[in-house]
Amino acid sequence: MAVSNPLRTFFPDRVFAAGCPSRTVLDHVMSKWGLLVLLALGDGEPLRWSELRRRAEGVSEKMLAQTLRTLVADGFVVRDARPVVPPHVEYSLTPRGLELAALLNPLMVWVVENAPDILEDAAAS
Repeated sequence: MAVSNPLRTFFPDRVFAAGCPSRTVLDHVMSKWGLLVLLALGDGEPLRWSELRRRAEGVSEKMLAQTLRTLVADGFVVRDARPVVPPHVEYSLTPRGLELAALLNPLMVWVVENAPDILEDAAAS
């Protein structure tokens, strides 16, 4: 039984096209580290670099820097650098980023709830 895809109704052929701008944004948002950074900042509290690095366990300094630059450029994250010694930089979500994080939370709840069964099924195959 075929399931109706609402994207086809609202955006026929557009989001599936290779040159669609949505695919670039989707790549930024749904990358492993992009998703984890957005979720880490999702409670609205600013975090420092080291706090983000601890929350997104396993991310390299280079990858965290690249991910943050991308999310700042896309308007999801704001970088607040305070002119003090030692430097104090905090990252937080913009209103657009907060909206996005709220939409991503149900996806992550589903993933967390289903991951053990999915991995068990995959291992049994």
